[in-house]
Formats: sequence, C-alpha cells, structure tokens
Amino acid sequence: MDGYYFKSSKFEIEPGEDEDINPRIYGRQLATWLKARLEECGYQVEDIIDEDWGRCLMCAREPFWLWVGCGNVYDYDTAKPGDGPPAKEDVTWLCFATAEMSFLKNLFRKKKVHPAAAVAKLHADLGRILRAEPQIRLVDEP
Repeated sequence: MDGYYFKSSKFEIEPGEDEDINPRIYGRQLATWLKARLEECGYQVEDIIDEDWGRCLMCAREPFWLWVGCGNVYDYDTAKPGDGPPAKEDVTWLCFATAEMSFLKNLFRKKKVHPAAAVAKLHADLGRILRAEPQIRLVDEP
C-alpha cells in the first residue's frame, strides 16, 4: 500500500478501543492527532469515522471523496487469544491518502474530474506532518 509506515511512542492504545471496530485494530489517538494537524493545513476534516480496518479522516466529499486512512499494521498469525495490546513502541502505524469517486457521477459531468493532483497534495501534506513530529520515525514497509 502506498502510504507512510512509522513507529512512535506518541500514541497510546486506549483500553477497549479495538472493541469499537475489530480486534487488534488501534489508532484512535493517532486519528485525533492527525485530524488536528490536517485542519492546521487547511483541510475541513469531518468527525473521525471508525472502519473495520482503522480510522478514516474525510477531508472532502466534492467533487470526490478525499480522505486519509490511518491505523496499525497487525499480524493475526502471531496474535493469540487473550493477548493484550502491544506496547505503543512496538506498533507499526500506517497512514495513506486516497480518493474515491463515483464512476456514474463523473460519467455525466460536463467536465471530467481527476483526483490525482488532490491525492498527491494530501499525500505530501501527510508526509510533512509525520516528518515534523519528533516522536515519529518513518520506517520501510513492515
């Protein structure tokens, strides 16, 4: 997946937060922190959306959905029932920028919309945000 993988001691895993989505899926504090940073960059971020894979930060809905996904990388093969959450320093986090658009909605537009430039800008802004935080260390894919 094209995105940013990183380690950090900044984000706590809140007790029971994976009960809201799926087991061993964390990142509520990451999403809250990242939402504030994106707003500082001028994005109008909606309330955090819980997804089964992590958290979604919706930055725009028109002319297409522009959003950031964030959460942790997990390995269900090594996790055993009853295991507690990992230490925050051991978590590999992932953030990525993407866009979705309705094929039919774009088909009937007089002027076609292409999200690539908006996704590239959001991806670059996301990289700047992560690199600016001293408690975040970017890593290669897990």
